[in-house]
Amino acid sequence: MATFKAAWILPVSDPPIRDGWVAIDGGRIAATGRTAAVGGPAAAGAIDLGPVAVMPALVNAHTHLELSFLHERIPPGESFHQWVQSLLALRRQYPDPRDPGILDAARQAIRQARAAGTGLFGDVGNSLVTVPLLREAGVAAQVFYELIGFNVADPGRKVREARASVESAGAGDDVRISLAPHAPYSVSPALFGAIRHDLDSQRIGISSVHLGEAPEEVELLRRGTGVVRDMLERLGVWTETWQAPGVSPVEYLTGIGFLDSRVLVVHGVQFDGDDLRRLRAMGVTLVSCPRSNRYVGVGSPPLEAFYAMDVSVAFGTDSLASVADLNMFAELAEARRIAPRVPPRVLLRSATLTAARALAFDDQFGSIEPGKRAALLAVRVPAGVTDVEEYLVSGAVEPEAITWVAQ
Repeated sequence: MATFKAAWILPVSDPPIRDGWVAIDGGRIAATGRTAAVGGPAAAGAIDLGPVAVMPALVNAHTHLELSFLHERIPPGESFHQWVQSLLALRRQYPDPRDPGILDAARQAIRQARAAGTGLFGDVGNSLVTVPLLREAGVAAQVFYELIGFNVADPGRKVREARASVESAGAGDDVRISLAPHAPYSVSPALFGAIRHDLDSQRIGISSVHLGEAPEEVELLRRGTGVVRDMLERLGVWTETWQAPGVSPVEYLTGIGFLDSRVLVVHGVQFDGDDLRRLRAMGVTLVSCPRSNRYVGVGSPPLEAFYAMDVSVAFGTDSLASVADLNMFAELAEARRIAPRVPPRVLLRSATLTAARALAFDDQFGSIEPGKRAALLAVRVPAGVTDVEEYLVSGAVEPEAITWVAQ
């Protein structure tokens, strides 16, 4: 057993401990406490980490590692449609997801994210090329194998083939894989249904969907018009059998039976109070990516409303195609900027325990509690800081200030 003492211990599940300690045994948390209250053995052999805050690893609940090769290649969008068009044009130049450039960029992104304190990923991809990369890096992840098809002749077959690919990739305790639809404007109702059927057939597992990200999506669902329809027609995938439901994105996916607590909803920039009430009632976690939302031209999410409506909130960076880095501390700083009335403790919980629970890894990650993995960060804290939680979401935390606590 090894015991570490530090200026701060942030269990997340409990208030911060000033001048505290954490004991680790066999890679697991054994106990925590306040240094002044420790007597005898625990204090005697403790390793002093100094002026740092020891906290659980951060959780990036939504990113696209296979898009890391697009870093700084797509400018900020004046509109979501403009940004998506640029993304699609570039992706068409790289039809093979096993391209060495794509794989190398994803490897580097994983390393950089870990250096910035991320210990658990919710990774979305249109292939499974990141699965071996995550395993190679020794990090934990829920990989969402994302399916697209607005006009698919045989949705059941598409899902069966995807399930076969998942099984071939091999299940594991640390890197788990499930199927996920992309979004309402790129997935038909029948394909949503087939993916839901696959999810229901799995004893454990979760899914994810991009929802309410852009006004163009809302227009398509409300009226069946707009630039998204134009894009689908140009791509040759529009079908007159699809009829606009005339409702919000949340109402639409609820009505076709896709949404429930096993589905992460990502973005929600366009959600109103009725949408948020529905999500709360179903126990759905909303994954917010505020830096990416601004970059792709849809504006900042109504983050304070998410919390005010008591919706479960997690955070993600989205991909390096739409953010400067995969640093979750930078994401927390942006959340603090746009939601100044949300307490820093609540934001930190969203980026740790809430996100770990949404990814079904909360028995392992997200808080400093006995029995959980010792996936712990030591974040250097300047002298004079009295509110460590405020400091951690302030934007002052750079990767150079972060080390991993090792036995």
